[in-house]
Amino acid sequence: MKIPLYKLVEVIWKDAEEYGEIGWNDLKAMKRYARKPCPLMKSVGYVLYNDTQHISLASSIGDKECSSIEKIPMAFVKRISELVPVEEIHSVKES
Repeated sequence: MKIPLYKLVEVIWKDAEEYGEIGWNDLKAMKRYARKPCPLMKSVGYVLYNDTQHISLASSIGDKECSSIEKIPMAFVKRISELVPVEEIHSVKES
């Protein structure tokens, strides 16, 4: 089985958020919550697609199948870091 190589990355991004219960919510409590920053998220996966609009990651990948994909708008992205496979770390130490 030959699996195509895909970049493995960690994406740090600010998520959009919705808060509150169905129906009426206390305005004072909502105003307090409204000031809180959006949550900072970290996602790790194989890059299936990347352009100026969004990045698409799969957490698991095979030669003909993959997990569901996570699409993150690039406007939400703070940082993308390419992860180094363990084999490369070991080969560098052995050199």
